[in-house]
Amino acid sequence: MLCIGALPFVNNARASEFTYNAQARIQSAYLWRGLYAGGANIQASANVGYYGVYVDMWWNIGVTDWRFRQFQPEVDLSLGFQRWGLNVYALYIHNFNCGFFDFTNYQDRGNRLELDLSYTISDKIPLTISWATRVAAADGYWNEQGEWVRAYSSYAQISYTQALRDGFSVYGAIGITPWKGVYNPKGAALQNIEIRLRKDWTVDDRCGLMLQGQLSVNPFALTDVILPNIAFGVYLK
Repeated sequence: MLCIGALPFVNNARASEFTYNAQARIQSAYLWRGLYAGGANIQASANVGYYGVYVDMWWNIGVTDWRFRQFQPEVDLSLGFQRWGLNVYALYIHNFNCGFFDFTNYQDRGNRLELDLSYTISDKIPLTISWATRVAAADGYWNEQGEWVRAYSSYAQISYTQALRDGFSVYGAIGITPWKGVYNPKGAALQNIEIRLRKDWTVDDRCGLMLQGQLSVNPFALTDVILPNIAFGVYLK
């Protein structure tokens, strides 16, 4: 399996000091915060942490729509701190239509930089509240005077995961955008209502498989109000 032999140096440190995980999945669609971001895709990620400080790299290779005429590669890099239920991180999103760390592209698919914050109450009460604000590059709009306005587009979400029997779990989320920006060009709105049903299979004590169905509803979307997605993946824990 893909899980064998990954990051063997983990044995050099106690689990409380050093953490790692990795996953890969095949999906029928790329859905993100109530937005349709692309068609069928392969996504993978790897995360390494030490005393709560972590680095995460995430990849996406997929098509822009169901016509399979154009591919859309993406790489996201995160640097953050996670402990006591708190997760604070900077997220850099690179879409390959401009140079790395080039923030001069104001088009919708240019590079982006976010500052994100989330808090999960506990393992027994897995209620998570999160906030994300875009601080650089592809973010903003032209006002009526023809001036470019930085939007600081933001997204807030509350989510909950409930474990069920036999490896099943259900996830629900409600997201909003508090003001005009890339999520909604008209202003504050209920951005999405999302539900996922997931089934996990344990391969060994470090590796598992998952099958997930997702449905996202965006009440204020101009197109694609209801967005479905099916994913199958493998993960290392």
